[in-house]
This record gives sequence, C-alpha cells and structure tokens, in this order.
Amino acid sequence: MLRICFPSSTHSLLTRERYLQRIAMASYTMTAHTGTRPFSGTTSYVYVQLRGADTESQEENLHKRFLSFGFTKGSERTIALESESSLGELIYLKLRTQAFLGLDNQWFCDKITVKTPKGDAILFPCYRWLGSDETVVLRPAKALLVFQDTNPVAQKTRKSQLEGRQKLIRWSVYAESLPRIINYESCLLLPEELQFSFSKETEFSYTAGKQLIYLKFNGLADNRESWESIDQLHMILCDITNKTIEYVEDHWDEDEFFGYQFLNGLNPMLIQRCSKLPENFLVTEEMVKGLLGETTLEAEIAKGNIFLCDYKMLDGLVGNVVAGRQQYLTAPLVLLYCNPQGQMLPIAIQLGQMAGPHQTPIFLPTDPKHDWLLAKIFVRAAEFSMQELDSHLLRTHLLSEVFAMATLRNLPSPHPLFKLLVPHTRYTLHINILARSRLISDDGSITLNAGIGGESLSELLKRGTSSLTYSSLCLPENISERGLEDVPNYYYRDDGIQLWNIIYKYVTGVLQHYYTSDEHVQKDTELQSWIREIFTNGFLERSNTGIPESFQTVSDLIKFVTMVIFTASAQHAAVNNGQFDFGGWMPNYPTALRKPPPKEKGQTTMDTILETLPDIGTTVNAMAVLSLLSKTFSDQHILGSFPEDLFDEEVPCKIIADFQKDLRELSDLIEERNKKLEFPYIYLSPQNVENSVAI
Repeated sequence: MLRICFPSSTHSLLTRERYLQRIAMASYTMTAHTGTRPFSGTTSYVYVQLRGADTESQEENLHKRFLSFGFTKGSERTIALESESSLGELIYLKLRTQAFLGLDNQWFCDKITVKTPKGDAILFPCYRWLGSDETVVLRPAKALLVFQDTNPVAQKTRKSQLEGRQKLIRWSVYAESLPRIINYESCLLLPEELQFSFSKETEFSYTAGKQLIYLKFNGLADNRESWESIDQLHMILCDITNKTIEYVEDHWDEDEFFGYQFLNGLNPMLIQRCSKLPENFLVTEEMVKGLLGETTLEAEIAKGNIFLCDYKMLDGLVGNVVAGRQQYLTAPLVLLYCNPQGQMLPIAIQLGQMAGPHQTPIFLPTDPKHDWLLAKIFVRAAEFSMQELDSHLLRTHLLSEVFAMATLRNLPSPHPLFKLLVPHTRYTLHINILARSRLISDDGSITLNAGIGGESLSELLKRGTSSLTYSSLCLPENISERGLEDVPNYYYRDDGIQLWNIIYKYVTGVLQHYYTSDEHVQKDTELQSWIREIFTNGFLERSNTGIPESFQTVSDLIKFVTMVIFTASAQHAAVNNGQFDFGGWMPNYPTALRKPPPKEKGQTTMDTILETLPDIGTTVNAMAVLSLLSKTFSDQHILGSFPEDLFDEEVPCKIIADFQKDLRELSDLIEERNKKLEFPYIYLSPQNVENSVAI
C-alpha cells in the first residue's frame, strides 16, 4: 500500500491542503466545433459553463490558451475545465459570447462535446448563430420526455426554452378561414437559425435577378402581343431546355400525354375512379361511341375503367386582370378511360359545372381538332390554379409551416419528437414568407401573371382549407379513397407508397424507442400541446377533418408524424419539383387565358387558340417563376441526410442508418425502372426529395 507522509510544519500543512484539493478536482474536457458555412468563424470571446445535477462549474474562457485568438470556419477548440468536485449528471452547458473590441461578429456553433471525469462523451448540439453578446443554454443530445427529465433545473430549462421560442415565434392570421402563419412579414426579422444560409440566399437572389435582367434586356417581360405561332415559343427555351421539356413540347397536344399527367404530372391528387356519372355531366353512350372499342360506357364504369377529374373548387371564381386585360377561369369536368393498353385517355370534357343546352358543350375527341385542343388547354389552365394553390401552396407549404411552428413552440430540444422533426422544418418559414410577399401579394408574380388572383385566389385557398381531411393527407388512405389501387402506370402512387412505408418504418422505430407504452403518450404534456396547436391553428378546430385533437396511443402518434414528414418532403417534391419540366412549355400549363371558353363547337381556329393563350410577357414572367421554384440549390438536404448530430444514442442512430439504407435502395429501384420508360418519373426518387419545404 502506498503511504503519503506530510511534514508537520505550517508550510507543509498548506502544501497538504493544496494537494488534497488538487487530487479531488474533477476535470472536464470540452471541444467547441465551429460550423463550416460561410462566415461561421468569429473574433468574439466565447465563455462556457457546465451545470450538473449537483452543482455548476466556474465560467471558463475558450480563448485562455496562448495564441488561441478567434474561431475560424470549421475549426475545433479544446480546453480543460477544472471543478472542485464532480458536477453530477450534466444538465446543460451555457455558452456566452462577448464582442472583441466592440466588433459585431457572429459565431455559428455546430456543437460542443464534453468528456467527463468518468470518460463519458456528452454531445451538446447547438447548430445556430450566436451574436457578439449573447447567451444560449444547450441541453445534452440524450432525448428525454418531459416526465423523464425530472431534475428541477432541467425542468426549468425546458420551460424557459419554450417560453423564449414562443415569444419569438407567434401565430398570426393571414386571412380568415386559412391556416395560421408566423408573425413575421420579412425574412430578415426571423431568428438567424430559421433563415436561409448565406449560400442559399446568394444563389436564390442571383437566379431571380439573372432571370429578371434577361427578360428586361430582351424586351420580353412587358411585351403584350400574342404569340404568332406555337412554334415561336421554342425560341425562349433554347438555352434552358432539357429532355423532359423536349418531350412535353413534342407530346403536349396528344391525348395520351394529357391523360398521363393526371397520374404522374404536377397534380396527381385529383383523379378518381368514377362509379357513377355526376348529374351535372351528361355524357351519353352516343357521345363516346367508338372511343371505348366494342364496349359501352356503362360496362366500362362497372369494370372500373372510367375515371373523373372534377375542378368544382374553381366554380364561380372570377378570373384575374393581368396587364389590364380580363382573364378567364373555368371549373371543368373531365372523363377518362383507361384502355386495355393501360393508357389513360380523355373521352369527354365539360368546361363548367352547369349542364344544359345553354351552357358550355361537352367536348369530345371526335370534335374538330382545334375545338378539342382548346378544351384541353382550358383544363390545363384549371390545373395550374388547383395545383399551385391547393395541392402545392396549401397542402404542403402552409401545412408544413403549421407543423414547423407547433414543433418550435411546443417541443424543447431534448424532446425526441423535436429531434425527429426539426430537420423537416428547415427553411420552411423563410420560403413561406417569401411566397406571401413575392408570389401571392398584390404585386406578387403569381398575382401579376396568373388567371387566379385577388379575391378568387383567397377564396380558392379557403375552399381548399375547408375540404382538408386527415385521410387525404395520408397517401395510402387517399389512394384507396380515390379507388386507384390497381391503376396501371401510376408511378406517383407506386413510389409514394414505398416512400410512405419507409418513413413509417423509420418513425415507428424512433418513437417506439422513447414511447414504450400508450401511457407515455397520454402523459406527455409537451406532445399534447403540440398536436393541440396543430389542430387549432392548422385545421381551425374542425373536428370533421379527422385530425386528432390529442394522442392516446403510440400507433396514432406514429401515423400522424409519418404524415407530417411525408407532407414536408415527398409530397412537396411530387407537386413542386416538376413545375418547370411540365410548365416550361407554356401551352401545356398556361397560367392565364385571355378569352372565355367557347359556347359552340366548330368556331375555334389556331388563331383563336393563340389569342386565348397568355401573351408573350405573361408567358415569360410565369416561366421565370416556375424555373426558380424548380431549381436545385447547392445546400439542399435530401431526405435522410442529417448533417446535424441531434441524436447520439445507439438505437436511434442505428434506426437512422437503416432509414438511409432503405432510401438508397429505393432510389436504385426507381432508377432501374426509369431506364425502361420513355418518360421517366423521377420526382419521388429519394435522391430528388428534400427533407423539408425549402423552395
């Protein structure tokens, strides 16, 4: 046995006390990781302090080492923090910045890692900007439900974090009867961590600016003349075309491609199996004779081969005024036949909801070719209004904003659901503020260049909100409700269902790890506040939507969270990413129409069609918007990529790895399938899906 002997002199007694203090000291090694995004570094002083269950450490300066001035982008800074005794289980880490010589110099901190005296490595995620004189409290990465985080200091910290977020992020009313929005009118007022990165902001502004300069320089933006011919449109696509746009240009006027787009175009959510003709759509056997081969309409309805697209949500809406000229909206009814070859073919179009001899006629493929083509153009224009405002803006952007706000306001950083969902909120609040200010405002690009605008735009969003249902947001149920389980060549369904199942498996693994019983769900007060805010502010307390007001079971929670992630990632990709592919060739996706629908057959010529289509200025301005909204930016986070280390426990990290593997395998399967297709469907390949509504 080792014996330590101390002399009895006064000097030796002091030495003995110092020695005993020294060997009783607890040493914590801390490493600060500076982010790699532009301007992440700082010249500010950074101070750290640890708080444990037993006590807290002294505040320590991360600059205390000789020549350790400043933090550079991507750097790591390690120091040892000495405490007179063990702090106990670490509750939080406090970061404080102080400006050097008064310089306003922000710092982007990725994370702090702490090695305890026992050798445990504790991760403190940060991933945010700190101002030159700011304090932030970080919790360990270990996920804890509110009733598991029992230390009084921890409970106070959870509550304080949420109170701080709720002061910054507040609900506001954009318009009555619509989902609530964030309380900021300018992106610059958002907290820094919710704004675009420097690279995204630069690329976004550069792309928009370059397009505007191009249009102005070439004298196209303000040109109110009609196109002289359809072929003349080709000149504006010379430098920005691709194989998909070329295919659309070559096939846009064909019935096969017209029908295909109801399944795999920008709005694959409207088509449904027709079990009975609507009373206001008086299609007769005589009208479609010969279009169905040797069979009858009644027989094909019974076989499940007849389908309907009903744009009734547009009924009665008045068209916008674009460049001083009235535009026209219609609410078409489209009847389609899935033939034995698996092609979805239009067999009847009515450009309004009113039936009768004094209303718009029912147009047929057997009519004069210009009559039939113009009828299809009116349908494609109606598709623009429904897709952009209902399927795209409302059902992905606005709902994802609700999900993001409820997450930030009700779930503190240690909550497992916060860690699961926050990657799927990235940039959503920023892009939505831009959409409201630059697209659908009084002087926004959509308002200035679309047939839907003003009061009609607001009314369509209200009608869409009133028709929202939980089941329509859950892809498997939605497909079943529309009777489309076995329709051939429905790649949106095929890829979407596989993605839904992969996300469901991932969500199930993570949530079942933390919620081991239904009781845990029921007593999680933070979770219950989260769903209550979604029900109240997103679905306006309408119980008929089927949206839960509270959660009682783990399975109910899993389904809802799967829907949230699917909406923000896959569903948004499906209705957003192909906007320029399908709309770059304007006649396939006209944003506005300058003449009312024809009342009689046999009067339409190609000149009539050119006079009806948008003028040159409206066309090129709308194209610029669609191009920007379809652009891929360099800092995108594709589905399953999580650059921020929010989880550090073995089980969720393994589940994330499995999720990423499943996504890669699905991408490979879709790629192989697409090699066999004349017109590949790429929009739900995981490698083309972002984690969040970020554009």
